[in-house]
Amino acid sequence: MKVISIDPGYERVGIAIIEKLQSKEVLLFSECFRTSPKISHGGRLRLIGEEIERIIDEFQPDTMAIETLFFNDNQKTAMAVSEARGVVIYEGARKGLTVREFTPLEIKMAVTSYGRSDKQQVIEMVKRLIIIPPSSKKLDDEYDAIAVGLTCFAYEKVNAIGL
Repeated sequence: MKVISIDPGYERVGIAIIEKLQSKEVLLFSECFRTSPKISHGGRLRLIGEEIERIIDEFQPDTMAIETLFFNDNQKTAMAVSEARGVVIYEGARKGLTVREFTPLEIKMAVTSYGRSDKQQVIEMVKRLIIIPPSSKKLDDEYDAIAVGLTCFAYEKVNAIGL
């Protein structure tokens, strides 16, 4: 099974492709896709959609996993991220992928077994759970996307055993 996992954003989108081979997850690809504030709002959303489409076409995942939004105080940012998230979900659905959504709490529980883990604790556990090439420096958004993908696999395992 292969998953495209997304940490949604407007300026920065974390994207990862993870494949489960027998009992181990393998990171095939990750990136932090960025859009420039110099580009129009619609242009930025178009670029995000095109990048998601490109990666889906290249890696042919079976499922999309995406983090639900955690609304903060900045409503302008929350709206832009919501719209970007909509574009990502649209591209996944358009390509025929099952779209699975996970809350920040579910992700932290699946990766660290503690729902109030901080970002650094999640990153450290991601590094322990999946092989990440030592020469590649990852940004927080990439680690978040990888954590979303690992959560998807954890939930698939739970559903497979019927818990």
